[in-house]
Amino acid sequence: MYCSPNIIRAIQWRRMRWAGHVAAWGGLRCIQGFGKSEGKRPVGRARRKWDDNIKMNLQEVGYGGMDWVDVAQDRDRWRAFVNAVMNIRVP
Repeated sequence: MYCSPNIIRAIQWRRMRWAGHVAAWGGLRCIQGFGKSEGKRPVGRARRKWDDNIKMNLQEVGYGGMDWVDVAQDRDRWRAFVNAVMNIRVP
């Protein structure tokens, strides 16, 4: 399956915008604990968590070591950061 780089970039941009909303809302703790079940875990590597996707996106653009939750607490600063780093305008 072929995906255009613009589509992938748009998905990443929207994910980053949503991460800013979640971090500013303080709901990151709820999302990290969402979906935990009892019983044995499946064999294989651990599933990728939601915030791991955000960290991977930041790693791709060269900001892997930054604490994105602290930056996202300031909405204007986070919006400017995401728009500058992702370098795309999506409606």
